[in-house]
Amino acid sequence: MRKHAMVCSIQLALLSMAAPALAQNAAEGQPQQLDTVQVTGSRIPRAQVEGPAPVTVVTAEEIKSAGFTSVPDVLRAMTQNGGETQSQQSSSGADFSPGAQQVDLRGLGPNHTLVLVNGRRIADFPMPFKGRSNFTDISNIPLGMIERIEVLTGSASAIYGSDAISGVVNFILKKHADGTTVDARMGITSEGGGESFDISLVSGFEKGRFSGIYSVELQSQTPLWAYERDIQDSTKDGPTAAAQAPRRGFLRTDWYDDYIDPGQATCDALSAQNGGTTYYGYRPRYGYYCGSDEAIGYGTIISKRRGVNGYASMSYAFDNGSEWFADVQMGYHDVSMFRDVTAWSHMAADGNEEGYFYNQASEQVEFWQRQFTPEEIGGLSRNMIETTQKTFGVTTGFKGSWADSWDYEAALSYSQYRAKISWPQIVAAKANALFLGPQLGEDDDGFPIYNADPERLYRPLSRSEYDSIAARSVYTPKSETGTLSLTVSKGDLFTLPGGDAGFAGTVELGRQSYSLNPDPLATQYYYYSWKDSDGKGSRNRWAGAAELRMPLHDTVNWSVAGRYDQYRYSGNSIGKATWSTGLEWRPIDSLLVRGSYGTAFRAPDLHYVYAGIGNDETSGVDWYNYALDNGDDPEEYSEGLIRTREGNRNLDPETSTSWTAGFVWSPVNGLDISADWFNIDMRDQVQDMSVDQILRDEAACRLGDKDMSSPTCVDAVSRVTRNSNGSLYGIYVNPINVAKESTEGVDVGVRYRLQTGIGQFTFSGTHTWVKKHDFQQYAGDEVKDQFAVNSGFDIPRTKTSASISWEKDAWAATVYGQRLGKLPNSWSYDQVWEDGDPGPFIRATYRYNASLQYRFDEHSRLTLSVVNLFNKMPPKDPTYTAYPYYDISWFDSVGRQINLQYTHKFGGAGL
Repeated sequence: MRKHAMVCSIQLALLSMAAPALAQNAAEGQPQQLDTVQVTGSRIPRAQVEGPAPVTVVTAEEIKSAGFTSVPDVLRAMTQNGGETQSQQSSSGADFSPGAQQVDLRGLGPNHTLVLVNGRRIADFPMPFKGRSNFTDISNIPLGMIERIEVLTGSASAIYGSDAISGVVNFILKKHADGTTVDARMGITSEGGGESFDISLVSGFEKGRFSGIYSVELQSQTPLWAYERDIQDSTKDGPTAAAQAPRRGFLRTDWYDDYIDPGQATCDALSAQNGGTTYYGYRPRYGYYCGSDEAIGYGTIISKRRGVNGYASMSYAFDNGSEWFADVQMGYHDVSMFRDVTAWSHMAADGNEEGYFYNQASEQVEFWQRQFTPEEIGGLSRNMIETTQKTFGVTTGFKGSWADSWDYEAALSYSQYRAKISWPQIVAAKANALFLGPQLGEDDDGFPIYNADPERLYRPLSRSEYDSIAARSVYTPKSETGTLSLTVSKGDLFTLPGGDAGFAGTVELGRQSYSLNPDPLATQYYYYSWKDSDGKGSRNRWAGAAELRMPLHDTVNWSVAGRYDQYRYSGNSIGKATWSTGLEWRPIDSLLVRGSYGTAFRAPDLHYVYAGIGNDETSGVDWYNYALDNGDDPEEYSEGLIRTREGNRNLDPETSTSWTAGFVWSPVNGLDISADWFNIDMRDQVQDMSVDQILRDEAACRLGDKDMSSPTCVDAVSRVTRNSNGSLYGIYVNPINVAKESTEGVDVGVRYRLQTGIGQFTFSGTHTWVKKHDFQQYAGDEVKDQFAVNSGFDIPRTKTSASISWEKDAWAATVYGQRLGKLPNSWSYDQVWEDGDPGPFIRATYRYNASLQYRFDEHSRLTLSVVNLFNKMPPKDPTYTAYPYYDISWFDSVGRQINLQYTHKFGGAGL
């Protein structure tokens, strides 16, 4: 990756792929004639390469040479992308946003990173991140159509308005084509599974004053299953004896949660289930049941994907110098993933999932649990979560000059994201009747009464029996965003000692909306362990903004910008002015000293505001009973929870301030060095309340460690529901304005080019070190250091990337490496680590990619790339007892990926 300092009026900009050469020539004292271009971070056309705040640029060639094959892979490698996001095997992602992936600059949450395509907003993924906030899906942005990716970190609200608190990611798609280029790539994994194929075509046309470029990309990705990787294909891969117990596929317990022994013969009769791996299993402290070691490995690590993307950019030049332009994007993707087999235990008509019932057949209170096997389901392919994604975006307008060389652009942009998502479900009432028979009333303690023969639990279902209780819950969510804007600019508004001052002003009208359109039955207590909320809403906004860049001296430039945004929704009107400023000082030609400051505000996410009341399934550690029992392993006290949630229409907007300060230095020809300090301070951040923190507070209050009459205790205890035996049942959460989250650190970049007799070598590297990242849920609460032992957070303090490239004649090669700093181990994340325990951190990890390219002639080349060159698997964590026994937010077990890509260009200049 290449880090440049680019000019921007207020927050830094990005400009040209020629930056390294320009910096080298500047150091040689050679004057440079630059074209005026639009840059990320400013609407003012610029003719310089550096500016007051840092912007990182990744070009299409750098993406290819580093071996990346998807947009999420590219952004995950960026050192500024320090947040914990969902992987393709995330159960939360499968439940709430299947097939989507996010970017999280500075670890402040995906909803605080503004994602643009060609400088325009695009519609959010229509389902909320973790069931809570809106975010932009980057998984279906076409990699083959990208010219470059520009990343501005830090507040940019004064330029782009709400959303740009932690930064902006701008995908610049190809605008020019002087021939037809075809790219075809095939990929495999050395461990097997996960094959992929991608082919794209880019071409253009010019007919008089009408010209354009168009491209089409086809994608095919086969799924990679967990059972195809040795480190997560069985519970025997777990780090402890308790974790290695077989999965409980057929389970019967008494009121005290002691397992009722089914007997060896009963389990032997089930041995053909789960591919012949079901047997008579034992779990320490609990007892015997029928289970399988290998039933744990049915999920997908990489989703199945079939898709097509189309893009066209067109323009028509008029006689008066004005121009009509239009960009159109379309995408269609089918994504399938497997989270887990369906399951059942007793669920009451009112949604109570406690699961206990009085069994007349045994004259005791019992609990039954079934996890359905592939043989019962009819194969794993029948239980995939299936998503169809349809994206569409169009921008059109006019631009030109008027009235004494003022430039203008009037544009209308519209983006839409539609999906159809289908989840496999079990119908609770039908499954209750199939396994337990009719309900015969209630006993004196309120338990439902059944006369249930245990043989029903231990009998495999026929296909027709399974189909009689199975169903699919289908959602058709949709999101839209539209903006009408007018921008005027003038590069020589007035003259100052250092040159002409530039000005830009803009006015915008916009509308944003979303609708979850859930299955109506999913909002009732119909499916087992699934009661979702509806969500639907919209908001209108208007904004006015202005920027001014002033060369105060030959060596000093000052930029300032101001903006006012107002949002209107549900009778609310939220408006706020934001501003930012930046300073550039060049004491010598080869050194730029720079700094910037900006304020920001953000209106609450639509789903934070409009989410209806609903339930989902989560888990949490019962810290109260853990303390009463003097427990050793918190995982043994992890209980399933019914989380009830609804939106909050009285949320305040979020606000923040952002600082940067640093330098760019080119001491010798071919060498560029940059270092920038950053600081972002957020106030009133909106987040769902933490389940774990509520459970910790509730335990501390019940145990007397906190004052039961304090606001924290009154709130926490009221939110937790327990069963009559004292075990956890449910928890109520809602979005709130969090008091504070702040982060600061340093980004460092270096690039060095050396011409030798054996070819040209290029070294580049970036490193991010986060000095602090603090979080405070309520004003007056303890400020939590997210890097501390037992913090409950999972972010790295450092990330590094570096590459060495060589090029000579027809050959080129690159070795690219990433270092991810240490992370908390599972016990530290769960906040239970003590002196003498393993950890508390997982060591830093390293991954390497390599590529080799041969150019047959000016119009064809072949590239071999290897991702994860040394086939590194996730680091082992002896405290990570939950499947898949490693941190899926940062690691996966895909292993080495080998890709072969052929590029051919028909006509035009050479590649």
